[in-house]
Amino acid sequence: MDYKDVTRIIEEGEGFEVEFKRKVTTPEKIARALIAFANTKGGHILFGVDDDGSIVGVESEKSEVDLIHQAASEFCFPGIEPSIDIVAFDGEDVIVVYVEESRDKPHYFTGNSNGSTQGEDETKVFIRVNDKTIMASKEVVKILRDGRPDAPPMHFEIGENEKRLFRYLDEHERITAREFSNLVNISEQRASRILVSLVRAGVVRIHTLEKSDFFTLAYDVFR
Repeated sequence: MDYKDVTRIIEEGEGFEVEFKRKVTTPEKIARALIAFANTKGGHILFGVDDDGSIVGVESEKSEVDLIHQAASEFCFPGIEPSIDIVAFDGEDVIVVYVEESRDKPHYFTGNSNGSTQGEDETKVFIRVNDKTIMASKEVVKILRDGRPDAPPMHFEIGENEKRLFRYLDEHERITAREFSNLVNISEQRASRILVSLVRAGVVRIHTLEKSDFFTLAYDVFR
């Protein structure tokens, strides 16, 4: 990673695979960003770059790199191993962190805003949506887990509930897990399991927004 690489990334601007951070803050906040990129398609985090792309530099690259390593090892589970470069840019140092898309999804955040550890049931999973880091829904977490190379084979059947779902989507185009549970009169948990299985099978597509998810047919074979 050199001056030209940093220039290219900055010119492209923030997005799905790029985030600018003016400074290194706390390892907890850094961990959320690392997790989001690892759980999605990977990407770069540039420390010492403002939201508008202007270079402000970092104060102490050694101590701030130490914070990034601490975030990756202590507040991410499984741990994440980012690639870190320090690039001199117009008299300022920019820390460039690259996170690969992980084969060990999902990665969980294991701390809170106070820096103390949480119980396993309180851990959180973050993903990238457009240019933001957001918390993943339970359906997305299941899809991440089921997509791992060591995940067990998928089995599902097309029953009456699935057929009613397809008919509904053919007419209304989109549905949430709660709407599906009400449609076929089953628990939201069971509705979620059915939708996740159909997403894994490539029959249904999940769309993640900042506050909610919805599902659509992945193709128009049922029309």
